[in-house]
Amino acid sequence: MLLFSMLVAGSFSLGVLIANDIAPMALNAARFVIAAVVIGLVAAMSGKLKRSHYAAPWRYLVMGALFASYFVLMFYGLQTADPVSASAVFTLTPVLSGVFGYLLLRQITTSRMALALGIGAAGALWVIFRADLAALRAFDIGQGELIYFVGCIAHAIYTPVVRRLNRGEPAIAFTFGTLIAGALVLLVVGWGDIWATDWGNLPVLVWIGLFYVAIFASAMTFVLLQFATLHLPAAKVMAYTYLTPSWVIVWQMALGNPAPTGWILVGIGLTVVALVLLLEDAARPPRAAKA
Repeated sequence: MLLFSMLVAGSFSLGVLIANDIAPMALNAARFVIAAVVIGLVAAMSGKLKRSHYAAPWRYLVMGALFASYFVLMFYGLQTADPVSASAVFTLTPVLSGVFGYLLLRQITTSRMALALGIGAAGALWVIFRADLAALRAFDIGQGELIYFVGCIAHAIYTPVVRRLNRGEPAIAFTFGTLIAGALVLLVVGWGDIWATDWGNLPVLVWIGLFYVAIFASAMTFVLLQFATLHLPAAKVMAYTYLTPSWVIVWQMALGNPAPTGWILVGIGLTVVALVLLLEDAARPPRAAKA
């Protein structure tokens, strides 16, 4: 999940550079197809693709539709949202995942975890509202951030759904099915945008961004997320997303952009505190049963 947060952060910094050069439906249809080919080849070479893994294919349609919705709404949001602000919206998913984890799996969030999630959410809101108390009081949130928040709800539902629908399939085989289903959904829903896109004349930066989000921010993160979801509670899995704004700042500076102001960094610091609390909670040994 640490690697997951770093790779996801790159999609914000690169995504904001290309979001207005290609329709989100077309971009994400291509990314799902490319990611499916990559994961399919790796899974086939490792001998982990079996027909029995794809029983009840409706499961993959549910997961593919949820994740496709998340990615499409992310790029619609990045057309107007700042990448650091958008990544802060992403850090609200642990709270949402905790809610859906309880509703779908009856996973209980401990008081310490709830405190950490609350601190992280407060830090995220501080960044989203640009450290502006007047904007916070007026609940003045940007349109891009609002669109992306809807996508994050789909992402938060997806996390416990993976655990509920998995029937023992390996993470890579499960990921391949999700990618194929997501690609089919986007090809059908977004065919108009795909057909209207002038693929031969897209800027080089769009192709760089496309292959990054397809291979690193899709194929690799899908496997990482599937594996982590099968071994950790939903809220704890998504807790690692609290590092995403920090990684985005690193990406932004590497791309030649200025670092955020001091007050914005206060909010990001709160998200890191939330992660530390959750990691300490995870590291604590279980209490011995009383005699």
